[in-house]
Amino acid sequence: MPRYEYRCRTCGDTFELSRPMAESAAPAACPAGHDDTVKLLSAVAVGGTANAPAPRAGGGGGGGCCGGGCCS
Repeated sequence: MPRYEYRCRTCGDTFELSRPMAESAAPAACPAGHDDTVKLLSAVAVGGTANAPAPRAGGGGGGGCCGGGCCS
């Protein structure tokens, strides 16, 4: 079940709730009982490595100040 982060506008407390996606927009009271809360946008960090080929030395390809189209 997804976890959503909220902040209470009354006391400033930040808290999380686990709830179904269908209820993600439903109001949430803070642990202190205040009803004036706002759902926060959470950043998701994904780590790992890609299996992309290494760049070729001197193999052309753009870049630099002009994207490789007009520079020599």
